[in-house]
Amino acid sequence: MMKSISTQSVLLGVLLCMVVVLLAGCGAQLGETRAEGSRRHSRVTRINNQEMMSDLDRAFLWDKPSRLTDKRIP
Repeated sequence: MMKSISTQSVLLGVLLCMVVVLLAGCGAQLGETRAEGSRRHSRVTRINNQEMMSDLDRAFLWDKPSRLTDKRIP
């Protein structure tokens, strides 16, 4: 009987910890307003997109200037 009570209390504790993490951990940081959190997320997304485009440019060799000329050379 004691074993089932301790198992239930452990499961309840784990469930409460998960709820606290989901409610507090996934939201904004302490002392951060919703607008600040939104700006932080937008900034991180923008920087990640810029880095991804830079990596693609380097992979496709678009990061270096073309050595072609628009003049006709005889």
